[in-house]
This record gives sequence, C-alpha cells and structure tokens, in this order.
Amino acid sequence: MNTLSHLFPIKILPEDIDFMGHVNNSRYLNWVQEAVLEHWRNLAPPEAVAQRAWVALKHEITYRKPAFLEDVVVANVVLESIHGARAFYETVIKRGEEVLAEVKSSWCCIDAETLRPARIGADISAYFFPKTD
Repeated sequence: MNTLSHLFPIKILPEDIDFMGHVNNSRYLNWVQEAVLEHWRNLAPPEAVAQRAWVALKHEITYRKPAFLEDVVVANVVLESIHGARAFYETVIKRGEEVLAEVKSSWCCIDAETLRPARIGADISAYFFPKTD
C-alpha cells in the first residue's frame, strides 16, 4: 500500500534543553504529537478535520542520538495503517541524515462532538493511501 509521508520541521527552543545540554526526551513526544496532527490536518478533507479529533493511545520511542539547540531537525511522519478508528504511525526524527529518534505510535480517531471513537472509512483513508496505477 502506498502512503504519503509528511515532513514536519522542528524548531528547537532554549526551554527544550535539559540540564545535560541537549533536548529533553519529553520534547520528542510533543514533536510527534504536533507532527502527526499536522499530517492529519494537511491531508484529510476539511470536513473530516472539523468533525474528528485524535487521542494518542501509545508511543514507543527509541532514542538514537541527542539533539541540540542549534540543530536543524525534521520529523518524517508516515501513516502505516488504519483499522477502524485506530491509526498507526511511524515518525522518524532526523538531523540531516542522522536518525535522532524513531517513534511508533497508535492513535484513536474520535468524533469531535460526542468524543466517542469514530471509524475512518475508505473515503477518508484514500487521502492518505492514494492508489497507484
């Protein structure tokens, strides 16, 4: 299945730096959340974005190398699959070609009004997994 990735530029702020002089591990979680939600907003049709929201169910982060204040960092977000109301993402955070962290995450799509799980139908998933001929 072909999927569209999304590049999310990350701005490292002075408050991201911990006592060891590099980005605090907790910031990576914020970056992943921001990147995944931007991926949804950029690719989903506007009516789906207005009617649905996302809650994180699980994040599994593998840290490879530290990031520092002056680094140019980008998150590459890939939606791997959708099952009912669940979406499974992989996000790779890089500095140039260096992998800083790899994140596997699962999310639940919810109805923005009722806050109950909302299935992602084929009509919406087609925006993320375009058919190739």
